Amino acid sequence: MFEFPELPTTFPLGAILFDFLFLLVAIPIEGYVLNVRLRFDKKTSIFYAICINLFTAVIGWITFFFIEPVLPVNLKSQLISYVFFNQFRTNNVQSLMILVAFIIFFTTFLLKYFLLKLVLQSLTEPIKNELELQAYPRRNFRRASKVKLQNTNLVTTILIANSLSYSAIVIILLIRSR
Repeated sequence: MFEFPELPTTFPLGAILFDFLFLLVAIPIEGYVLNVRLRFDKKTSIFYAICINLFTAVIGWITFFFIEPVLPVNLKSQLISYVFFNQFRTNNVQSLMILVAFIIFFTTFLLKYFLLKLVLQSLTEPIKNELELQAYPRRNFRRASKVKLQNTNLVTTILIANSLSYSAIVIILLIRSR
């Protein structure tokens, strides 16, 4: 039977506030990219940016709280030292941190892509008449090719938006570490 991990006794308020700061930085950047590349209006692009970033942050925190209890003691102490005191105890963690950063980047990219696709599909109106599709078979072919083009455009747009927001977050982390 699956057991839920215990809730932490210490509340990482600093980490949560920095995550909030990262959201405040990432949402306008990604909203701007969605506005320019996918030609949404500003209100819609900010709405989509808020949706995908908040859901990704929640999924990230839930994943963190499930992974943290099973980490080895050495990594757990390094993580606690970084979260609460902004320092690492040893320098050999840097290569592991780079690997984890790449994993987190590509995982959030995939999450944001699938979440945006899910939000777009849930908010579009379904086709009201099935006879419309059968009456215009050439149009369906064009529509299918347009959907493929839009999926490619969606992937590149999310990749650009995620890259820009992560670059801004890395700059903030570098400023923080100085």
